[in-house]
Amino acid sequence: MNQAARALEALPSVGAIRVSLDWQRIGEELDTHGCAVLSGALSGKDCATLTKNYSDDKLFRSRVVMSRHNFGRGEYKYFAYPLPKPIAALRSMLYPPLAGIANRWNAAMGIGVRYPDEHAGYLERCHAAGQTRPTPLMLRYGAGDYNCLHQDLYGEYVFPLQVAFLLSEPGRDFSGGEFVLTEQRPRMQSRVEVVPLGRGDGVIFPVHQRPVKGARGFYRVNLRHGVSRLRSGHRHALGIIFHDAR
Repeated sequence: MNQAARALEALPSVGAIRVSLDWQRIGEELDTHGCAVLSGALSGKDCATLTKNYSDDKLFRSRVVMSRHNFGRGEYKYFAYPLPKPIAALRSMLYPPLAGIANRWNAAMGIGVRYPDEHAGYLERCHAAGQTRPTPLMLRYGAGDYNCLHQDLYGEYVFPLQVAFLLSEPGRDFSGGEFVLTEQRPRMQSRVEVVPLGRGDGVIFPVHQRPVKGARGFYRVNLRHGVSRLRSGHRHALGIIFHDAR
């Protein structure tokens, strides 16, 4: 294990997230806006160590160059099992309160699926269905790069919320590169949400759909997310997805 990888394994704050999360606020913002920001979730040390480890291919199972697949421009890498301890801890720590929100959303949308209290129980479902490849990932963009609007669907089992953490400093490390959500509402024009993030901030957002309350009760809206074009510099991000892939 090289020095950067040892530093990653030793990070104390990634697994715990340094801020005290107000899950009532988070749930209300997700209900109202379709996303919620975790301000200052990761420290500068966390961000620097994670970014440095992007070059260590032994930590990852695959590398995707977006332009080869018409996904945009830039690249990303999926972590391999066993996940680095801080990445696994983030998954395990964030999942239980998000599962509560996901269960409430499914009930509102008339979807019968319910999610177990602990992430290990949900991964058992994924793995039994042949979804065994880990999905946490790191992304790297340079000047002119962007990520097309998309949904991270990797098989039959899809956990409906995910989290992205910005590891670079806007205005210093890069310009442009805003995180973007679009919401396609039935018989209405699409709504766009641009989410301003600072270094170490996270954003929770739907993978696929969420409930919105209308005059006749709740209805489903579809969402996609992406990253606008970088004007300059380099941008790194960490993505925490809770379902595994086929």
